[in-house]
Amino acid sequence: MERLAIPFTCQAPGVDEDTVKRLGRDPFATVQELARRKAQSVLKRNPTSVVIGSDQAAVLKSELLDKPGDAPNAIAQLRKLRGQEHLLLTAVAIAHSEGMIEFTDITRLFMRDLTDDEITRYVAAEKPFDCAGSYKIENLGITLFDRIESQDHTAIIGLPLLQLSRELRKIDIAHG
Repeated sequence: MERLAIPFTCQAPGVDEDTVKRLGRDPFATVQELARRKAQSVLKRNPTSVVIGSDQAAVLKSELLDKPGDAPNAIAQLRKLRGQEHLLLTAVAIAHSEGMIEFTDITRLFMRDLTDDEITRYVAAEKPFDCAGSYKIENLGITLFDRIESQDHTAIIGLPLLQLSRELRKIDIAHG
């Protein structure tokens, strides 16, 4: 948001993500629902604000990969992803007094066929325990990939700024 030069504050939405994930929806619907609930939760406390909620998930085939939480889980996730194509879904919900705008960015990532040693060294170096897919692509994680296909590279680090700025202009939120 700083890149868009729009004043903002951050608030924890207090949404129980595990409850939504247990609904058993496909990953696309899950990230959309989480973004929507996060935006609605904060809007209830700030009814005159424009609220942006987002959620991101890595998806291998149709399996949603949660944040690993610790080194063994991160290593296991990266072993699953190595040599594979997977998706990074970034859902955004913009809640305001007039309604809700929603969109989801889809990035295709092609991970190198990493060795066990490369995976272990990477996890020890970056500790990507709170990251979908067990990598921090904005840092050393970029070295794990052969190719990335994206309409908006900013989505990879959590918020697709190209479409977000287009949508904010539609509701007369000036930036830049």
